[in-house]
Parts: sequence; C-alpha cells; structure tokens
Amino acid sequence: MTAQVTIFAIVFAVAVIFFLWSCWQRFSLVALGLPDNRIDRIGLRIWNMLLYAFGQKRVVAGKYPFGWNHFVFFWCFLILLIANTEFLFHGLFPDIIALSKLPEGLYHALALIFDVVSLLALIAVIIAISRRLWFAPKYIEAKTVDAFVILGLVATLMIAFFSLHGSGIALGEEAAAAWMPISSFVATLFRDLPAVTLANVKLIFWWVHAFALLGFLCYLPYSKHMHILTSIPNCFFKSIDKVNTQTPEVFKKDNVYGAGRVDRMRWKDLFDSYSCTECGRCTDNCPAANTGKELNPRLVIHDIKINLLHNGKLIKQGKAPELSLIGGGKEGSIKEDAIWACTTCGACMEVCPVSIEHVPKLVYMRRDLVEMQAKFPDELLSLFENLENRSNPWGIIPAERSRWVAEVNAPSFEKDKTEYLFYTGCAGSLDTRNKRNTEAIARILNAAGVSWGTFGKDEKCCGDSARRLGNEYLFDRMARENIRMMQEAGVKKIIVECPHGYNTIKNDYKQFGADFEVIHHAELILQLIESGKLQLKNKADAGKIIFHDSCYLGRYNGIFDQPRKLIEKATGKAPMEMDRRRETSFCCGAGGGRMWMEETEGTRINIARVTEAMKSDPDTICVCCPYCVTMMEDGLTDIKASDKVKVIEISELVEKAIK
Repeated sequence: MTAQVTIFAIVFAVAVIFFLWSCWQRFSLVALGLPDNRIDRIGLRIWNMLLYAFGQKRVVAGKYPFGWNHFVFFWCFLILLIANTEFLFHGLFPDIIALSKLPEGLYHALALIFDVVSLLALIAVIIAISRRLWFAPKYIEAKTVDAFVILGLVATLMIAFFSLHGSGIALGEEAAAAWMPISSFVATLFRDLPAVTLANVKLIFWWVHAFALLGFLCYLPYSKHMHILTSIPNCFFKSIDKVNTQTPEVFKKDNVYGAGRVDRMRWKDLFDSYSCTECGRCTDNCPAANTGKELNPRLVIHDIKINLLHNGKLIKQGKAPELSLIGGGKEGSIKEDAIWACTTCGACMEVCPVSIEHVPKLVYMRRDLVEMQAKFPDELLSLFENLENRSNPWGIIPAERSRWVAEVNAPSFEKDKTEYLFYTGCAGSLDTRNKRNTEAIARILNAAGVSWGTFGKDEKCCGDSARRLGNEYLFDRMARENIRMMQEAGVKKIIVECPHGYNTIKNDYKQFGADFEVIHHAELILQLIESGKLQLKNKADAGKIIFHDSCYLGRYNGIFDQPRKLIEKATGKAPMEMDRRRETSFCCGAGGGRMWMEETEGTRINIARVTEAMKSDPDTICVCCPYCVTMMEDGLTDIKASDKVKVIEISELVEKAIK
C-alpha cells in the first residue's frame, strides 16, 4: 500500500464516520415525532417517488423556468454518483477497482457520459450562481453562505474532474481520451508542461477532487442541501390521497392536544422539515404571504427544523425544550400571527416539489393555542360560543334555518323515501345573500324531478371552521352529532352547497365512520343536464364571465372541469380564466376560519383576487361557494367596482337558463 493510499484511507474513514454520525444525530430526532403510517400501498408510493423525485414533476411545472436547471442538476448528480463512487473506491483499491477494467466499449461510453455530464453540471452551477446574484426572486433567500458553499464545492468537483483527466490525457495515460472531449480540451492547456509537472498537477487535482467530494459529504447534513438525502424518500412517504383533511384528535399524547412543541408533531412532519429545498415556491403561492401577512410557509418549515435541532437532544433526555415552537422572536420559533394568517387553501402543498405538508402543521399549532393555551384572536371567542350553543357562526336561532324553505316549499327529508339530503350549510341557510343560491339550487332540483329534502331547522353546522381553527374538541362533538343524525335519518346521498361543507362531510367525517355519497351541487346539476333530466330553455346572459376556483372544491377535491362545463352549457360559451386558476388558483381569503377574522396586515386577500379578475374586464365573476360570493362582493365594493361587475353563484346562472 502506497503512502497516498494510506493517507487517503485514513481521510476517507474519518469523513465517512463523521458523515454517518452526523446523519444519526439528525435522523434519530425524527423518531421523536408521533406515529404516522406512511408505508402502506407500496406500489403507489414507489410510483410517486419515481414521478415526483426522479421525474421531478413539480420541479419543472408551472411558471418556474429555473426548475429545468434543477432537473439537469439532479440527474447530473445521480449520474456522477457512479463516477464519484468509483473515484473513492479506486483511491482505496487502485489495483482492483477501476472503470478502465470494464470492457472497452462500456468504458468509453461511460467516459463520454461522465465528461459531458460534468460540463452540464458546471453550467448548471454557473446558472444557479448567476440567478442568486442577479436574478433572484423575492421569495427565496438568495445570497446565503450555505448556498454558495455547496455550489462552490460542486463547481470545484467539476473543475477538478476536468483538470485531473486533462492532465492524465496530456501524460498519455488515459485510454478513453478520444471519448472525453471536454477533458481533452483541458489537456491542450497543459501540453507545454514537462511530464514531471504534469504528474504533480494530476496529483494535486486528485487530492482537490477527493477533499471537495469528502468535504461535500461531511457538510451535507448541516446544510439545507440535506434534502439531497431526504427528498427522494419524502416523495415516497407523501400522502397517497389529497391532504384535504386533518388528523383527528385521537392524535394526542399524554392528554396534550395540538403541537405546542416539536415532538407533538408526526414523524413525517419532522422529516418534512429536513426535506425542504427552500425553493420558496410555497411562499410565492401563499395568499397570506402575497398580501403582506406575517406568514411565510418556507420559514415555518425552516423554523420547525431549527426547533427540532435545538430541542431534540433535550427532549430525548426527558428535559423541557429551551426554544418555544410558538411565539416568534428568534429563528426556530413561529409567530402566532403567522399561524393565524393561514387560509388553509393548500396552495403551498400543491406546488411543493418534495411533497411537504404545510397546512396540517399550522393547524396542529392552532390546536395548541386554542385547546391548551386558550390564546386566539378575540373575534373567535364569539364564533366558538355561537358554534357550540347554536351551531352556526352568527348565533342565530336554529328556527331561522328553515326560513328559505318556505320560499321554495322545500320538502323535508323522509327516511326510506327521499333520495338526497340537501345540506345547505350555515351560509346557505342563514346568510341573506347566499339564500338566493340555496333557493336557486332548490328550484333546479325541482325542475329536474330530483327526490330531495332538507333537515330544515334541525340542520347543524358541519364544523369546518372549528376544525381548521384548531378547536378539535368542538369539531369532534359537532361531527359525531351530525353523523348520528344523518345515519338515524337513513341518509345515503348528500348534496352540499358549500365546498367547505362538501370537503368536511366527504373527507373529515370518514374519520368518524361516516360513509355517505357526497356530491357538490355543481357536479349534480351538470349530471342532470347531461342525462337530459334538466332542460335548459335558453342561454343565460351574464355578459363576459370570469370563473374563480374555490380552493376547497378545486385544489382540495379536484373539481375543476365540471363548473366550467356547466357555465358553458348555461351560457353557450366558456368562461374567461384568471391568471391564477385551477390547481394554482388564488384563495378568496375565507378558508381556514379566516371568514370570521379581520385582516389587519397588508392588503386584504379578497381585494387582491378581485383586482386580478378585473384585469380581464369581466361583467360577472362566477363562483361555486357561498364564502367566495361574500368575499368577492366585499372585494368589489372595497375597490368601488360593484356597480360594474357582479358576482353570481353558478346555481343562479343555471336558474337563468331554465326559466
């Protein structure tokens, strides 16, 4: 064994041991999280990993051209992993392991691939550095030491690769020289050097490559680029189904509710924090962040990681955490205002390249604030009291729920006789403006001969706002009471007017044993038209219509095409589209219980949305949600455009077409 091999073996052993120790120190902290089954349906999980991690589906999607640079970077890294692994083991066993020992054709092909891919990687590094220096978007922290250290190490590896092989070619020692165009070009720069000098150059760059590679390995667990180790498995562990519900409160530990400290989250939540690439796309799509609120989803995930690293050892030793997860004021602690600013719209989760689940984490922290600390915005006190005592947000007497019934002579639901329960929800039965939507739906159902009925004054709030605001105890009671009442009444099929109620009854209630067939009224009306049961007698005239996707109908439940088709059938033409639409639609600002809270920071979210709509100069904004009706109308009033543009719920549009 030569001196070089001996020295390298020692350096290699120290680096690998340090790397493994660092990984253990960090990944053992993930075990502090609560249980979460993420190893079911293995086939689908493998497919998700191939699609989102290796296929980089979300990385290259949408309005992010630099995603393609990351795509190149990622695949260069994977390909060069083979070359770098061979480099390390060749350094340890030079007489045994070497690519040159492969069949000539295979060796030449690999030499060409590694040479070209190394150039692509170097170009990708230059583009990444240039972007951070001169073209950085506002939603990332561009000029960080961490980023430039990693990019510098990668650039050093590529330069050392070309210099190492270039000097070898100049010495006449590289059998695949003709297959290495970039290294051969570098060799021309060395051609006038004496053989002894060339040998020293080759040795120097061999060690530069070795130290850069091992240095990268050792630094990795301590940088944001730890996602290189975690992003692929995180795509494997991603939720198989849409993240459209919340973990029920059986998810508790030692009678402590919510996540007031980092070990009260699921292990997947903690693993998420290691997987964040800090690309900032979540922040770029967050309605709260876009309108000047305290919330920054990227920093929430970052703070969870910092908190875990700071408190993890203490928690493992049975000691109390030193750094508060909730409170703000320093890195690793999240401000309460940021937690309450979330509309739970899910835009952050929709665009995350590595399938991080932001919204549940914020709701867990809300649960701690509500149920353990009784700390929440003042306006929520009356909301919770009204929901608890009168099962609606306004505290209106239950008898008022049946007022709209008399307007259309709505039938009561009868066990074993009525096919559909029409669940109107609080806004649909109690809000004066939204009663018009409800009445329109009722007339449409009658015109189509649908067998339907209501609970009238006995209908109760679905509990969506209670759950998203963190009052899981109240939601639990409301959900169980609703399910019991529906089951006792023999309900099998439910038409739901509000997307929030639709999502709650369809998805949240399943956690409590419910098994109803739930349909949104826009879906059902389209089915009735397409089956011929509902005849449209004329084309509804609402001028130029632009459509707004409800977060809880679209992004949460994948209902995008049905409302658009329904508008086209009712009016004879497709609606105009917002710049931000479908999966990337911008929230109206009412979700996550924000309907009942004031916006005191920045621009109101509904104003931002109607302003976006006004760019297309519409006559009508069409929506499929009572909350959206209210938020859009209020927004138009605030920008003094309500006399020019009207808001119409899709059922009202169809009603125009059947009259």
